[in-house]
Amino acid sequence: MATTASSPAPSTGCYDTTLTTGARKYLKAYGLTPPAVESYENQAKRCLAQLQSKTTPIDKYLYLSGLRNANVHLFYRLAVDHMKKLTPLIYTPVVGEACLKWSQIYLQPEGLYLSFADKGHISSVLHNWPQNHVEITVVTDGSRILGLGDLGINGMGIPVGKLALYSACGGIRPDATLPLTLDLGTSNKAFRDDPLYMGSRRGKVTAEEEAEFLDELMEALVERWPGIVIQYEDFKNPFPSLERYQGKYTMFNDDIQGTGAVILAGIINAVKRNGVAIKDQRAVLMGAGSAAVGVAKQIVQFFIQEGLSEDEARQCFWLVDTKGLVTNDRGDKLADHKTYFSRQDNDGKQYKTLSEVVENVKPTILMGLCTIGGIFDAEILKKMGQWNKHPIIFPLSNPSDNSECNFEDAMKYTDGRVLFASGSPFDSVEFEGKSITPGQGNNMYVFPGIGLGSILSKATTVTQSMIYASATSLSTSLNKQEVSDGWLYPEIGRIRDVSVVVAMGVIRAAQEAGVDREVRIKDMGDEELEKWVRSKMYDPHTETKVIEDEVSGMVGGEQKGMNGEKSHL
Repeated sequence: MATTASSPAPSTGCYDTTLTTGARKYLKAYGLTPPAVESYENQAKRCLAQLQSKTTPIDKYLYLSGLRNANVHLFYRLAVDHMKKLTPLIYTPVVGEACLKWSQIYLQPEGLYLSFADKGHISSVLHNWPQNHVEITVVTDGSRILGLGDLGINGMGIPVGKLALYSACGGIRPDATLPLTLDLGTSNKAFRDDPLYMGSRRGKVTAEEEAEFLDELMEALVERWPGIVIQYEDFKNPFPSLERYQGKYTMFNDDIQGTGAVILAGIINAVKRNGVAIKDQRAVLMGAGSAAVGVAKQIVQFFIQEGLSEDEARQCFWLVDTKGLVTNDRGDKLADHKTYFSRQDNDGKQYKTLSEVVENVKPTILMGLCTIGGIFDAEILKKMGQWNKHPIIFPLSNPSDNSECNFEDAMKYTDGRVLFASGSPFDSVEFEGKSITPGQGNNMYVFPGIGLGSILSKATTVTQSMIYASATSLSTSLNKQEVSDGWLYPEIGRIRDVSVVVAMGVIRAAQEAGVDREVRIKDMGDEELEKWVRSKMYDPHTETKVIEDEVSGMVGGEQKGMNGEKSHL
């Protein structure tokens, strides 16, 4: 974001050392940076050397955070050009450590905090956010951060990191994003007793109190920024808010819907290769929380599209939690979200361990969303290889220490025949003289495109058909070489191209559902729509030139704002 003629001080984009002397003087940034006018190549060389000098992941995270706040466009140029290297440092897995230590490493405001004490005047707090044009927000209450539990306000690292990926991967302008953390108390007593913890020192509010707070928040958000896309993240119980708001606001929950979509895309490509008919697929999921149920329901929708009835599709799934196979007659009261997949064909027998369930079901698909590291042990992996020519194994828990198995073991115990995707990144493995690259079912393949497509179509809601379209679009985004190499997901370095494909699918689905309001693109063909989508994406590599051109125009007497026309809305 550039400054304007009336701005009291330059913004971070004005401190870019690639700006000319004339531009710096006009922006009132002259003298605030060293005098040399640099190339981006020089900037990148310096930054990467500084990053390399940091010895721990959290130090690298802090360096990149500082760079983002000091020179926003340079940060995103580096992120775009070094996506595979920097993504783990910007978001998972390192953001998990950052959240655990957030109150210890806090340096400066990076988002907006709303406390339960703000109930009744949330709107006035939102007006303290300096940007008048916000297109998307990521909201969390920190109550279930990754696999780390209730971190309270320390969860702010999640919306900050996630929105950085919306900008880097999806081309949404950084100054049009709002990281938002709700301080609704925390059940984490260690944090409440920690003198450095920066949140309120109270227990978690009740479900009723939370619902009333969220009602006020949603109304205030759309009043402040009409058309804003609202993404919920890392709520311990995400279903009530999704059911309450998804038909009323332009909102979605990435834990449920994004996770389900990205895994569905991998499953679509995997089942094409494992040689088993859809009706004969048997999927065991270790984990029966909101993410697992969201994943399973997305795959059910795919199985229905492929010709199964809903009941036939649902019967392809066996969910396992800490008490064993989820069944109707297990003797405990099931959480509401588990009942859809609860089995009634167990003939009164209860299977209490994953091993017992796997032995009984003999699955073609094994997925993990339980955060129990290594639970897919050698015995289970060997059996998957014995029962299937190409077993589908997706250990999806984050961070990598919580992954149900690693890629090396999956390859080793299935004789290299596994169709693999994980939630956390794993290194390539040498097998029979070839380097095999594992798939990673990372939500970043879909959520930037869902957000971008919703913004560009001016969607009034995010429909299930739009989420499903993000998955099917992702599954078709692999290039010929990636398909030939047997990949389930595209190369992460192509993420911006992938986000274009996903956004186009979301836009078309919004149009078909009649929830779009952007009339200019209704009659565009695919080629024209792709060009239009790309033209609306934030490109950090062109920002310096935009500023230079705008300064030149203003010096020449053209009266236009330094930011020019907004990229999206």
